[in-house]
Formats: sequence, C-alpha cells, structure tokens
Amino acid sequence: MKDVISNLLLKALKKEGVTLKKEEIEKLIEIPPSLEIGDYAFPCFFLAGKLKTEPEEIAVNVRGGIEEIPEGLGDIQTQGPYINFFLDRKKLALNLINEIKSSGNKYGKPETTNKNAKTITAMVEFPSPNTNKPLHLGHLRNMTIGESVSRILEFNGEKVLRANLNNDRGIHICKSMAAYEFYGRKRKPNAKKQKSDHFVGDFYVMFNNKEKSNAKMELESHRLLQKWEQGDTHVLALWKKMNKWALDGFKQTYFKFGVKHDVEFFESDIYLKGKEIVEKALKDKILIKKEDGAVVADLKKEGFGEKVLLRTDGTSIYITQDLYLAKLKQEKYKLDKSIYVVGNEQNYHFEVLFAILKKLGFNFEGLKHLSYGMVNLPSGKMKSREGTVVDADDLIEEVQDLVKKELNSRDKLSKKQLEEKSLKIAIAAIKYILLRVDTRKDMIFNPKESIDFEGDTGPYILYSYARASSIIKKLKKPKNLSSLAELEDQEVALAKKLLEFKEIVSKSLKDLNPSIIANYSYQLSKTFNEFYHACPVIGSEKETFRIDLVNSFRQVLRNSLNLLGIEPLEKM
Repeated sequence: MKDVISNLLLKALKKEGVTLKKEEIEKLIEIPPSLEIGDYAFPCFFLAGKLKTEPEEIAVNVRGGIEEIPEGLGDIQTQGPYINFFLDRKKLALNLINEIKSSGNKYGKPETTNKNAKTITAMVEFPSPNTNKPLHLGHLRNMTIGESVSRILEFNGEKVLRANLNNDRGIHICKSMAAYEFYGRKRKPNAKKQKSDHFVGDFYVMFNNKEKSNAKMELESHRLLQKWEQGDTHVLALWKKMNKWALDGFKQTYFKFGVKHDVEFFESDIYLKGKEIVEKALKDKILIKKEDGAVVADLKKEGFGEKVLLRTDGTSIYITQDLYLAKLKQEKYKLDKSIYVVGNEQNYHFEVLFAILKKLGFNFEGLKHLSYGMVNLPSGKMKSREGTVVDADDLIEEVQDLVKKELNSRDKLSKKQLEEKSLKIAIAAIKYILLRVDTRKDMIFNPKESIDFEGDTGPYILYSYARASSIIKKLKKPKNLSSLAELEDQEVALAKKLLEFKEIVSKSLKDLNPSIIANYSYQLSKTFNEFYHACPVIGSEKETFRIDLVNSFRQVLRNSLNLLGIEPLEKM
C-alpha cells in the first residue's frame, strides 16, 4: 500500500513544484500512533523551507492535488501538517485473504511483467572454510546469511548456484599435518567418540600449543609445504587423508544445518592458475615488475597504492588465485551476479580484488562482496589457534540441550520425538538470532537468550506458528457469515502487517539483508499474538473471517521463515 500512496504523493508534490524520488517519499511515510487518525501519514514539515509556506497549508495543498482515491484507500484527510491515509479496511482484509489463499507459497513473489525476460543467474559463495579445523560459530553466521540470501534471490525468480571454496592447502593446513606427524601415531578418528573434522582440528590446536616448546614443529610445517608443492608421495597421501576427514565432517554439519552446495571449488586445484593471468598482464604492460622481481598492480589512482601479486621468488599470493576463480566462475557458469559471503575483516581484500579485475579488463558489474559483521560470545572474541573458538557442532548441541530442558518442562515426549523436535527448534533458534541483527553489524551470540520462548527469538516465532495451527485443528464446521461487521483494531493491525510482506521481500532483495525478513517475522508473530489474545476465533460471530485471517498468517509466516531457512513446526 505504501507503493500506491507514494505514487499519489509523487504526482501531487510535482504540482506544488516539489520533485522527490519515489524511494524518498516512501521513507517519509509514517504509521500513525492510532488507527483513528489514519493507517499511514505523510508529514509536510520538511517542505516548509522549500515552499516558504506553513506545513499545515502545504498539507492542504498537496491533498488537493490528489484528485482520485484509488481502490484500497477509503479516505485521505489532513490534520495539521500531516496528510492521513485511511484504508478501506474491510475490502483490504478480504482482498488480501483471497490473494494469500490463491497465491499460497508464492505469495510475496514479484509479478513478472516480461515473460520473455532472461532469467538472472547468481552464484553465492559460502562459507569457504579451511580444512585444518571444524566449522565454528562464525561459519554458522556465514552459512545462515548465505543460505537466506540464496533463498531470497530464488524467491525473486533468480537461478542460484550455491558455491563453496575449500581452502585446502597452505601453511595453515601443513601445521595440522605436522602435529599429526609428531603426535598422531597413525591414529584415526573414532566416529562414535568424535567427528573427523574435530579430530583434525585438535592437531591444529596442538601445533600452536607445542611449537613453543618444540622448535622442530615450525620447521616441519614448512618442510611439509615444500614437499607438498614438489608432489612428494607420502606428504600428498597424508594431506589427502586429513583433508578427507575434515571435508567429511563439514558435510555432516552442512546437512544438519540445512545447507547443500551446487558447486565445490578447491584451492589446491586453482592456486597456480592465477599466476598465468598475472604473467600475461605483465607482458601486456598492465602490471609492473619491480627491481626486486616482484610483480605489482599500481592502484594509486584507486586509493590502494601498489599491490603485490607475485613475490620476488615468483610465488603467488592468496589474491592471485581469486583473480582466476572470478574469471572461472563467469566463463563456466555465465553469471549475472557473483556474490561472496565473507566477513568484514576482508573488506580491503575484496576492494583490491575488484579493482585489479577491472584493471585487467574484467568489467563484470555483478561482483558483490556481501560483507557481514563478526560474531562473538559474551565472554569475548574467539581464537581458533588457542582452541577457544566455539565449534559449530558443539554450539548446536549446547542449544539443543537447553531446548530439551525447556520441552521437558512443558510436555511429555518420547526420546525420538524429543531429539527430533529439539534439534529443529535449536537450529531455528541459532539461525534466527544470527539473522535478526543487521548483516553488516558485529553481534554477540548468547545461547540461553536464543531459546527464550517469550522473547525476540526463533522459538517464539515457531510457537506463534504452532499456536495458529492449533486453532485450525480445533475447527469443526465454520459458520457462514452473511456480512462482515466492523473490524477490530487487532484484526486491522494483523491484516496491515500481512500486507507489508511484499514490501519486506523487495527491500531484503535490494539490500541483500535477511535481517529485514527476520525482524518482520518477529513483528508479524507479535501482532498475531496480540490478535489471538484480543479476538476469540472458534465460536465467535466472525469465526469464518478470523479463521481465514489465521490461515493467512500461517501462510505468510511460513513463506517468511522459508526465506530464513527455518522450518516451521505444526506443534511445539
């Protein structure tokens, strides 16, 4: 409805000589404190300086420029410096219910005006882990954002390829290998006691603990890296074995967290390829060779100084392989968008990468670094080298145990039911709390806070959905209404909140920010619970209408949760 109102104001303001963009008008539209004074309001204070007129008079003049009231609006009035818009609430609610009912899981999708338009292909890369330790809490935020963004793009009609770059080579990998060579004694992970990626991660922590007292450890890690690059049979066999343990463990976590990749890249396959691109660019005089032999990109005009791409000994650095991977993605998959979901600590890396690609003639406008903030615990920052990082699997287990205690206090469940339900609620709790904070901001994750059934949490939203489902299950034979009486404030509020979903989807796509949908899901659930407490459904004179409203709530919340990668529960 904001879309309709902003179009009306756009035309009316032009008549007064005021030119504003539609987006600017939409940002100014407010929700009045009371339904009695309108459903939406447009303030005219800011126009006083431009028009040299009192805001009250401007409001009257702009209102006068609106000649026809479109369908969906009941009235438009002025009150002081405000233009107040009143919805045709009954018509709105009934039309909205019918639209949600007919659209179902597609409700909220943008309408396709051009059926012959090319489908946009987007690749979303996440979480790109190192194969020397298990996935941790930071990876959970990465995966949650990556999966949600992928679903938002798909919901808006784009073809999405979920990609993963496995950083499976380098000195950090060789550190785990070195510790295994010294202290592993040919041990293998025991699946019953420990996941295989945790087994590998223990050796990485062990290396950092032992290197202080064992000087040979550091030398061994560099020796292993050199032998690996030379193709040493023993070293390659050890590398493949430990990498497989790590990757097998990752797959289990991905599955539990509802993540599946369409494309897998491995650093070991591509790390030398970027060198060829750099050498060609050097021949074409796009890059510079310094006196010490290093090859650099001159990015002074871009504000980044000089960036080394090949060291003095001719070896490449990490950004060099990214040059090749960016081109590989585009050439192989014909992408319209290439989105990297990577933490904000890498902002500089991607700014430089994109600047170099442009310098090399790779003028692909679809490159996007989806930068997100760090996630820490109440106790402080995590450090994987010191073993203080919170492993993803351990966190899921901890939250699940907290959920089990809560469920046991509420209901009697079989062991199987408790295990299945607690895991679904735990995953929802983790995903929601990781998504509710603006993607770009740092955040603190508190496991106990995440499972609060009464707060701004995933379990609260799931409980709201289950409550609506229980109402529907209690329904026997709905009454037939000859006419619909005036709507209660809570009914209007719920209908208006359901109406917002399309706008929310559009904004989340534009900003690539799932927190918009997460916060909407909570506000929608809260509005429903206010309706539930104020408006009896079963047996009321408005039973048919209210049942339809409850079903509409269930459908929209289900659509919203799906975009967050959260599975709703029919019963809590």
